[in-house]
Amino acid sequence: VLPLISKSHQPSSHEAATKYFLTQAAASTLLLFSSMTNAWHTGQWDITQLTHPLSCLILTSAIAMKLGLAPFHFWFPEVLQGSPLTTGLLLSTAMKLPPLTLLLMTSHSLNPNLLTCMAILSAALGGWMGLNQTQIRKILAFSSISHLGWMIVIISYDPKLTLLNFYLYALMTTAVFLVLNTNKTLKLSTLMTTWTKNPSLNAMLLLTLLSLAGLPPLTGFLPKWLIIQELTKQSMAPTAVVISLLSLLGLYFYLRLAYCATITLPPHTTNHMKQWHTHKPTNTSIAILTVTSTMLLPMSPMLSSV
Repeated sequence: VLPLISKSHQPSSHEAATKYFLTQAAASTLLLFSSMTNAWHTGQWDITQLTHPLSCLILTSAIAMKLGLAPFHFWFPEVLQGSPLTTGLLLSTAMKLPPLTLLLMTSHSLNPNLLTCMAILSAALGGWMGLNQTQIRKILAFSSISHLGWMIVIISYDPKLTLLNFYLYALMTTAVFLVLNTNKTLKLSTLMTTWTKNPSLNAMLLLTLLSLAGLPPLTGFLPKWLIIQELTKQSMAPTAVVISLLSLLGLYFYLRLAYCATITLPPHTTNHMKQWHTHKPTNTSIAILTVTSTMLLPMSPMLSSV
């Protein structure tokens, strides 16, 4: 991944690659250290059977650092900002799967209260810190941190829901990144003028962003609905209420992005140069992803029966 991050030969890209390398190396070291500490105290090297509290704490910190989960989220927005959009997509989706798999394997031995606190902190920081951003990649980074909170809050009680949330998040994020890459959009100011270039694509971007925010009747509402339902069953209604209210922070900056993506230009004094309308057909993969990102909610009865 490091060559992909630093391929643009800009100082920000090299800085992002260095930060990514140092953070992931530190997290891998902590992961080995937690396994070694457990072996020292119990004689058991199997990482899925951690019993020592210190080992569990170190492992939680290591996986949180690899994922970019609060309070170890500091590196992720900076790395995403210094990476190209396609590499940013890879970091936000595929590179989250290995540490998430490790967390799923070890979740039964980790402290559920600690995971719940980290999840709520992630949802809060992801929403709060994304409010005043103007760079789209940073907004999507804080969106990722916020979504990780939803994944982690339920992992101790229903790991299948965590995986479902991750898959749907990856689907919607891929759609958003590919549309932005097609429009060559990196800042809110350039997003404001892309509607002249491809109006239909921007209309689908609007729906995909609202889906990412978790608004019904779009796909993004499905994991949130099932997670709130499961938390209520586990007698964790206060947690469900808090994390639902914190998702409103994320809704604000998604609406801000959606507002800029459509034909409604906000009031400003400077004149923006409008882009030429293109008649190129939309990529088939983008069409499929944007449609699935908005229309999968009807499959929820099938999932709840499983």
